[in-house]
Amino acid sequence: MNMLNFGHMTNNSRYQINEKDIDSMLNYLKAKDPEHATPEMAIELLEYLQATFHTMQHENPDMLAKIYDDFLKTRN
Repeated sequence: MNMLNFGHMTNNSRYQINEKDIDSMLNYLKAKDPEHATPEMAIELLEYLQATFHTMQHENPDMLAKIYDDFLKTRN
């Protein structure tokens, strides 16, 4: 299993949510949950996902590694 380590990231190099990401998430919400498809909800969901993955890195690194391994399998 591949191990991921994001410890090298500083506050300056941290991922920042951008307009493209918000638009993509908004499109997802329009298809999945049109009633809640707003830019504000898209931002909240992106922030939630970012926090979830950050927490997973500390509390469940094996799960994060499995997600990464699954991702790598889709690239082949």
